[in-house]
Amino acid sequence: MWGAAFPHLPPPENDDGMLIMLHMARTQSPALSLRQRAYSHAWLRERGYPSQLPDHLRQPAERLYPIIASGVGISVNFKSSDLKPAAELIRGAMEGAVYEAEADGKLNDSDHVKARMTEAREKETRALFGRWSPSK
Repeated sequence: MWGAAFPHLPPPENDDGMLIMLHMARTQSPALSLRQRAYSHAWLRERGYPSQLPDHLRQPAERLYPIIASGVGISVNFKSSDLKPAAELIRGAMEGAVYEAEADGKLNDSDHVKARMTEAREKETRALFGRWSPSK
């Protein structure tokens, strides 16, 4: 069927390629509603592919299907300003744990990220201060 409809184009290599082409075509088609075109625009953007949606429709489309951005907050504070270098090292260790979670594809698993950050904080704190405990 592809050869009959598009003899001048190479066929897609797999189903993923076909989906990408389908959504790109949907963003270009004025025959579809804005909601349908906006969905395809969002689908392409989520996966890092370019959208063919005209510029004047992008803002309304992005209001229909906004991108959800996740984030991680890291804060390390000490009462004494003398400990600011230690706070930066601890924050750096926690940041590294977040980057590792991202590399593992688990950035959206908040329990996993929180556990890795806590583990990194405790490990770096022990490395800097030993097993010092406020109760002793």
